[in-house]
Amino acid sequence: MLTQSTLNYIWIAIAVVTFFYLLFFKTAPYGRHSSDNWGPTISNRLGWFLMELPALALFLFFFAKNLEYTNQVLVLFVVFWCIHYVNRAIIFPLRIKTSGKRMPIVVMLSAIVFNTINTYFIGSFLASHPELYPQSWLYSWQFLLGFVLFAVGYFINQYSDYLLINLRSDGETNYKIPNGFLFKWISCPNLFGELVEWLGFAVMTWCLPGFTFFIWTFANLVPRAISHHKWYLNKFGNYPKDRKAIIPFLF
Repeated sequence: MLTQSTLNYIWIAIAVVTFFYLLFFKTAPYGRHSSDNWGPTISNRLGWFLMELPALALFLFFFAKNLEYTNQVLVLFVVFWCIHYVNRAIIFPLRIKTSGKRMPIVVMLSAIVFNTINTYFIGSFLASHPELYPQSWLYSWQFLLGFVLFAVGYFINQYSDYLLINLRSDGETNYKIPNGFLFKWISCPNLFGELVEWLGFAVMTWCLPGFTFFIWTFANLVPRAISHHKWYLNKFGNYPKDRKAIIPFLF
């Protein structure tokens, strides 16, 4: 029978394949890249809620199941995870101002599978290994560096989303060129912030499932940011040519 570590490595290999597929062959068809060729659709807001909810619910389930073993460090991990996913599953869908936008159900279902598998790996590992995280872990370089990265990434993600959402008035669906903040250097600072955030969580937890989740985040977000960047360049003739896609000054 395959061990959880082996399954993690298999899941990483799938992430690598997914990265190249999304980079060179197919952009995930939702948001500005939405397509009518992917079958039945669902409300954008409801789709976001349903596809992000498993990550929140399943993570909490693992810790509730092992509550007697939960320590102070693990409680903080739960809080950080919930800060992200309460926003992503509940607050963010309510904040977006587009009306009538839809996403393919197949995209929602694939995201549910993605979130369920990743949350299973990291949630079950953390909840089952409290001995790896004594209170002294709070003073380790991994926790301190990881916390700083997580907090900075979360701020970048949230503020960038705020700027993007407020480009539109209520009910508007048209796209505009975002400016200010990190948009001066990259097209997708919201995605860059999420990368930094989950790199921080991986460093903070310092475990294979944590880094597996970061690798999957990279595999999904970097190709999407590059697709966004190309879309901006094609749509707007006056789009700043010196901006990169997702990593300032690099790509």
